[in-house]
Amino acid sequence: MKILFVTSECAPFSKSGGLADVAYSLPPALKRAGNEVAIITPLYRCVRAGFEESLVKVKNCKIRLGDSQIPIGLYRGDRDGVTVWFVDYAPFFNRPKLYGYDDDKLRFAMFSKAVIDLLGELDFKPEILHCNDWETALAIIYLKNDQYWNKNLQGIKTVYTIHNIAYQGQFGAKELTTTFALPEGWYDGGLGYEFEGRRDVNLMKGAMLIADAVSTVSPNYARELHNPKYGMGLEKVADMVEHKFYGILNGIDMNTYDPSLDPRLPHNFNVHNMRGKQLCKTSIQRKFGLEEEPDYPLLALVARLNEQKGIELIKEILPDMMAMGLQLIIFGQGEQKYIDFFENAKKKWPGQLGFSSNYTEQVASEVFAGADMYLMPSRFEPCGLSQMMAMRMGTVPIVHETGGLKDSVRAYSSFDGIGDGFSFVSYHSKALYLAIQEAVKIYFGDRQTFQTLQKRGMTKDFSWTKSAEEYNRMYSEIYVGGSGDPIPFEEAFAQLKEIYTQLESENHRKLNETSKKNSSLVQVEITGPGEGIFHIVLHPDSIEIISGPHQHPDATISASFEHLMGMAKGDLSADRLFMTGQMKITGNIAKAIELRSLLSPQKKNKPENEDLNRLRNLFW
Repeated sequence: MKILFVTSECAPFSKSGGLADVAYSLPPALKRAGNEVAIITPLYRCVRAGFEESLVKVKNCKIRLGDSQIPIGLYRGDRDGVTVWFVDYAPFFNRPKLYGYDDDKLRFAMFSKAVIDLLGELDFKPEILHCNDWETALAIIYLKNDQYWNKNLQGIKTVYTIHNIAYQGQFGAKELTTTFALPEGWYDGGLGYEFEGRRDVNLMKGAMLIADAVSTVSPNYARELHNPKYGMGLEKVADMVEHKFYGILNGIDMNTYDPSLDPRLPHNFNVHNMRGKQLCKTSIQRKFGLEEEPDYPLLALVARLNEQKGIELIKEILPDMMAMGLQLIIFGQGEQKYIDFFENAKKKWPGQLGFSSNYTEQVASEVFAGADMYLMPSRFEPCGLSQMMAMRMGTVPIVHETGGLKDSVRAYSSFDGIGDGFSFVSYHSKALYLAIQEAVKIYFGDRQTFQTLQKRGMTKDFSWTKSAEEYNRMYSEIYVGGSGDPIPFEEAFAQLKEIYTQLESENHRKLNETSKKNSSLVQVEITGPGEGIFHIVLHPDSIEIISGPHQHPDATISASFEHLMGMAKGDLSADRLFMTGQMKITGNIAKAIELRSLLSPQKKNKPENEDLNRLRNLFW
C-alpha cells in the first residue's frame, strides 16, 4: 500500500516532542511491513543547518491558497530508506523555532495546502494520506474539498492521528475564509465549534469527522477521550467517530535504545551483564553533583516541566521523598516557576537532588541508563515514550495509570510476582508517594525481585513491528471497502444476517448449550456506514435475526459494519476490538457472551494462545 505520512516534525531533521519520534520510527516500520511509504514535512532552519548537504532540490513550483500563489521549493531526502519530502518557504519556516508564532495558523495552512497541491509532483500517488495533529489537519479538509473537482485526487483515503487532544487548532470563525481560504459551508460541514458564546473553527474536530479513520497513540487513551475529563471538549466528537476510532500504542526504535550498543552511553551493558549500568549510575551522579553512592536508589524524571507532567505532585511530596534516603534527578525545560523551584531545592538538598534545564538528547539518554527508577506521574499521557526508553535501559518505571502509561507498564504484584513497574491510580500526591515507597522498599529489601523487574523491562517488546501490523490492518479496512464507503442499512443487515445464519447452522449445538434454559435477546447497533439496528433472539432450539430495534434488549453490542463482518469471518479479534473501545457492550454482558460462537467464531486450524483464551474467558 502507498502511504504518505504528513507531519509537522520528523526526527532527526526537526523535533520538539514525541511526534518527531513517531515520524522517525513508524514509516520505516511500515516499509518493512511491505508498504511503499514517504514522509512530507516543512524545511525548517534546523533542517538546513544540520542536513542541507544531504538534501536534493527537486524543483520550484507554486501552490495556491485562496487568491494567493505562493512560490515554494520541493526538496528530497532520506530516512532509513524512506523518502522524505521537504516543503521550503523561507518566510514561514526559516525561523529559530518550529512553533509558537502568531501566524502558526497561516504557516500550517500553507503547508497543508502544499501537501495536496504537490501530490502530482511526487514519485507516487498515495492510497493513504496519514496526517498528524492539528498542524496537518487541514490537509485532510483540503483533500476532501478538492476531490470534488480534481479527479486525480479521488480515491485517496485519509487517516488522522491524535497525539495530544489538548492542542486542537481552534481559531476564530473568520479564519475559515480569510486564512484557510475555505468556503463558508465548511463551518456547518464539520469545522464549526461553538463554546461559551464563541463561534470558532476547530481543525482537529473537522479532521476527526472527515477522515476515513481516526487513531490515537494508545488503546487506553482512545477510551479516555470519550470522557469529558480527558476529551477536552471533543468527547462527543469521539463518540461520533467511534466506528472508525483506533487506539494503537506507539513504539520506540529498539536498536536506537539498545544499552549494549548505544554510543551515547558512557558504558554499555545488557540483560546478562549489568555492570555497565552501575557505571552509568556513577557517571550521572557525578554529572548532576550527587553523592556517588552505589546503594542509594536513584530516581529520575526527564520531561517538560509543566503541570500536566505531574510536577505539582512531586513538589508536594519532595521533603518526604528526600527523607526516604533516595536521590532524585529532575532534567528538562519548562515553566520558569518550576525551574526556580528545583534550582532552590537543589541548594536545599545538595548531593541528594540534581537539577538541570539545559536539555540535550545526549544527557537524557545518560539519565535513562543511569537511574534505578523513572518517575512519570503525568496527569494525562496519550502514550508516552520516555517510560519505554527508560525500561529498555533497565530503569524501573513509576507511573500514573493513565493513557499509554497504563498500556505499557504492568504494575508489580507481590501476590503473584507479575509486573514490570509500579503505578498509582488516584491522581493525588499521597498515591504517588505510596508508589515510590513501595518501589524503594523492593529496591532495599528484595534486590533480586528488583533486578527481575529491570530485566523484564529491558526485554519487553516495544518495537514498532506490532504497531505497524495494527496500522496496516487499519489501512486495509478503510482502503478496501472500509469506513469511507457508503452502504445502506438494508444491504449491511442482509450481509450480516446471511453470515450469521450460516454460522448458526455450523454452531447449532454450541448455541443450544448456552440457551437451553431461557431465551436471550441481544440488540446489535451498526455504527457509521450501514448505520442501523437489528436484534437477535436466541431461543433454546433456534435463533431469529430481526431488523429494527427492540424496546427491552438484554444487551446491546455496538460496532461498525466492517468490524462486525470481520469478527464473523474470523479476521478480527472481538477481544481486541472490545479492549480498544471499537466495540461496545452495554446491558447484561453475560447475555452478549452467549452469542460468542455466532458473532465472533474462532478461526479454524489456528493454534490457540493461552493469553488469548484468558481474554476470551474474561470478556466473552
